Amino acid sequence: MTYKIALACLAVTLISLQGCKSERPAAVAPDRAALPMMERIAVAANSCWFKSGDAAFAAYRLAPELNSFSGRPRILAVPRHSPESRPLLVVQAEGNPARLDAFGPMMNGSQAARIRKDVTRWAAGDKGC
Repeated sequence: MTYKIALACLAVTLISLQGCKSERPAAVAPDRAALPMMERIAVAANSCWFKSGDAAFAAYRLAPELNSFSGRPRILAVPRHSPESRPLLVVQAEGNPARLDAFGPMMNGSQAARIRKDVTRWAAGDKGC
């Protein structure tokens, strides 16, 4: 008889715990360290700005510098036909959690607000254009 009572209590406990479990899995937060953040930004920028045929970035090409010994992985936008020229946009991150920075002549132009918005979204884990 005691065995049946214990089994019944176990069944009630299991059923009650069933109601406590989450319906959907917890979202995985993006890695906030500098390198993973800049890898996400580089992939999205290449896809959305440079490979998509976006007119605002047609005169430029992406120059990623993610393997940085300075601890500041970065991407550059350089003139399309002169990749050795001075970068017109630098987006870099440093630390964990990363501090993100964007600077250069393009950040003083008409695309600055869009660049800032896109980079911020991609840093947070958004992959869309």
